[in-house]
Amino acid sequence: MAECLVEEGIAEHRAILLDGAVVVRAWIDWPGALAEGQVEDALLISRTAGSHRGTARFASGEEALVDRLPRDASEGAPIRLEVTRAALPERGRAKLAQARPSSAPLRPRPSLAEALRGQGFATRTVRRFPDCDWDELWHEAADGVVAFSGGALTFSPTPAMTVIDIDGDLPPRELALAAVPALARAIGRFDLAGNIGIDFPTLEAKADRKAVDSALGEALDHWPHERTAMNGFGFVQIAARLRRPSLLHRIQLDPAGAAARRLLRQAERVDEPGELLLTCHPAVEAALRPEWRESLARRTGRPVRVATDPGLAMMAGFAQAVTS
Repeated sequence: MAECLVEEGIAEHRAILLDGAVVVRAWIDWPGALAEGQVEDALLISRTAGSHRGTARFASGEEALVDRLPRDASEGAPIRLEVTRAALPERGRAKLAQARPSSAPLRPRPSLAEALRGQGFATRTVRRFPDCDWDELWHEAADGVVAFSGGALTFSPTPAMTVIDIDGDLPPRELALAAVPALARAIGRFDLAGNIGIDFPTLEAKADRKAVDSALGEALDHWPHERTAMNGFGFVQIAARLRRPSLLHRIQLDPAGAAARRLLRQAERVDEPGELLLTCHPAVEAALRPEWRESLARRTGRPVRVATDPGLAMMAGFAQAVTS
């Protein structure tokens, strides 16, 4: 059974599956929000007339869309729900979590490690990941660009789907085939799911399109999904079960929050003695909640100070030990 390594950091749990020093799959979870598998009694706050759908509010105050409502479920009444999908960030707004009525016993929000074990992975919690390309992966997700020999993949999260553009200087057929292995790796490394649209180079010959379809099917054979055949414009659509936001969505759609959590992780890894000084962009400092700073001080057993520098890029914050 494949073993995932899990770091339970401040405000963020992260997990990786390694092949040597290379991350082949990765996951991020931000504890606190509703998560798949959670069973809780909530309040049905609205219901669409003549429909099995409505909206419920959980004890945390977070709301979720509810499907499969029974006929006797009425507004203002309590209802036991199982969360089937976490909320999804979007630019300027968020898609609510999804839930459905359940008769199962109450179950608290599963941790990332528990969720992965439920998907058939073995997990081991570690203080820090071993030497690997996690930082490179994080920056790839932040930039949305993954290079491969002869071209690059550009990932753009949109409200409808994650769009992947393929560009390069190879002939169209060669470029499309060269992109497939990089594409399959990136899907696993970013924990992508839901609706994914892939814009391959336009291939006029039907045999060329079939060759790319075959290569893509083989590369993604291990991953449960549905996929359309490439159309005449080079477009392929993939649909896979969506459980939680991907690395790409977390980092690109909340860069300050993602950078703040990454900075906390860096601070925990500072080995030199002294006060912890976190230097970051003002937006990142604003995202560093007081309770996170207090948790960092408790975990490390030392004072924590934050300095801002407007000239720093959002993702360029750093942590160091200083002595007075």
